[in-house]
Amino acid sequence: MRFSKLQATGNDFILIDARTIEAEWSKVARAMCDRHFGVGADGLMLVQNSTVAELKMRLFNADGSEAEVSGNGLRCFTKYAVDKGLTEKRSGRAGQSYRPLTIETLSGVRKVKAHMSVNTVNRVEVNMGLPRFQPELIPVKAKVDIIPILDYPLAIDGNKLALSLLSMGNPHAVSFLAQPVADFPLAEIGPKVERHPMFPRRTNFEIARVLSRGRVEARVWERGVGETLACGSGASAIAVVAQLLDYVDRQLDIILPGGTLTVSWDRVGEVLLAGPVEEVFTGEWFEGRS
Repeated sequence: MRFSKLQATGNDFILIDARTIEAEWSKVARAMCDRHFGVGADGLMLVQNSTVAELKMRLFNADGSEAEVSGNGLRCFTKYAVDKGLTEKRSGRAGQSYRPLTIETLSGVRKVKAHMSVNTVNRVEVNMGLPRFQPELIPVKAKVDIIPILDYPLAIDGNKLALSLLSMGNPHAVSFLAQPVADFPLAEIGPKVERHPMFPRRTNFEIARVLSRGRVEARVWERGVGETLACGSGASAIAVVAQLLDYVDRQLDIILPGGTLTVSWDRVGEVLLAGPVEEVFTGEWFEGRS
């Protein structure tokens, strides 16, 4: 199988055109995403045919579990699809954007816009859809009287967390800190939050600190992966919670270890996520390896 590896602010994915290929994709994902014995990536993404959008994206995490959606994954998927000519030809030239492309995901159809430079995509904007706050849609098992669920108290290993809970097509728990995010023991606390009994489908966990009305620093523990350099849906969740808590304005930069993502939300409609994307390399994976 021919593949390409792409990264979006350090969130890296293996892309395969699987429109005519069948395989045990969960097993393939575990093998290919291994950073010592495989290609190395946060996830494996497949391009498939769709009956409701121009293309369908399937995403398998590094542990082989299938994810509903990924903001950075959608940005990598868009570059791969446009650069490889897998979509119908679109109007645009270097320095401008193509008309929106529709992509089917497990959490619904998403619209994306590719921005071009020297005949390749170098930046992608994703419509992440509406944030969801109802406990059953996140999902989360929590007895609450007020929705959205903001600053829900949870103690883990002596760490008192205030979690704000929502879905961006996948579950998120966001905690704002007073201290720099680099000082937080994410490797120890992250997996315990991810697999806490209150999250029946596990959760992504974000820690963040407000730097100004337009800038937030953050780190992310991704469900099924571990700590990653960036997370698009996580950045979107952080921006939504920060606005609901009146920490920030309607557009802000989320500064992650892998780079900066820009998120916009008007507190009513869809969340918009934008940032750079690039292809790292291409190669071949032999069937026997999986």
